[in-house]
Amino acid sequence: MSTWLYILIIVLAIYVLISVLLYFLQDYLMFKPEKLPADFQFYYENQETEEYNVETRDGAIINGLRFKAQDPKGVVFYLKGNSKSIKGWGKFAVDFTRLGYDVLMVDYRGFGKSTGRRTQKAVKRDMQVVYNKIKEKVDEKYIILYGRSLGSGFAAKLASMNNPRMLILDAPYYSLSKVAKKFIPFMPLSLLIKYPMPTYKWLRYVNCPIHIIHGTDDRLIPYRTSVKLSKIRPESTTLYTVIGGGHKNLNSFESYHKMLHDIITTKPKKIDMTGSSIHLNNAPKKVNA
Repeated sequence: MSTWLYILIIVLAIYVLISVLLYFLQDYLMFKPEKLPADFQFYYENQETEEYNVETRDGAIINGLRFKAQDPKGVVFYLKGNSKSIKGWGKFAVDFTRLGYDVLMVDYRGFGKSTGRRTQKAVKRDMQVVYNKIKEKVDEKYIILYGRSLGSGFAAKLASMNNPRMLILDAPYYSLSKVAKKFIPFMPLSLLIKYPMPTYKWLRYVNCPIHIIHGTDDRLIPYRTSVKLSKIRPESTTLYTVIGGGHKNLNSFESYHKMLHDIITTKPKKIDMTGSSIHLNNAPKKVNA
């Protein structure tokens, strides 16, 4: 056997081994869950909460919290990121309860007190079950979907299948396959990744107003991702830029809170374009020779 053929076999063997490891270990690489004991008691200072458990058709338990506002104007269904549990994420509910909205947060399978085998299909189905529970008590025109990082994909999927008041995406990704390719560009991710999460595909079918918030210094999911997403449904999408914002610190920027306030409290108005320059031709005039 020639030296080059031997080297090629070794390289191929290593490539296959990495591919197999990536396939079976990606759950551990992609998700950073915090598990909580069944008797854990949630507590948030100056926040009134109510705990819920929803049983799915395959016997899994989805645990969640409702953060209560006084005389609520509606409900924000907050779909969190890929780490920790609602124990830590719950502190962000105040950004919505202070604006007069109840907040519902849930833990995905394997996070917090939630149980069940986690797959993309199962989590999508779980979120729809929870959404249906919300609809039993609240008209959809009062439901706001808020997706943060990982949760932005699930929120986009929900919005594409339902009719909420609006969809808010915080640091969203184009697809998780694109994010993964940034770190391992040499792997056949279309065959290996279990959670492709094609947000861009689901946004095509969203009929409600879409609001995208992204920081310019996000090093995990680049700002240009949101620029690209905003072009999918430009007629109903507004992009909000947090100058200097990273992936995990948007809440520390005053501009973020102003954006959130304006998005949630301002009623959309139809602008009369009569007399504007919208239809003016900006092409340069031809000069006759």
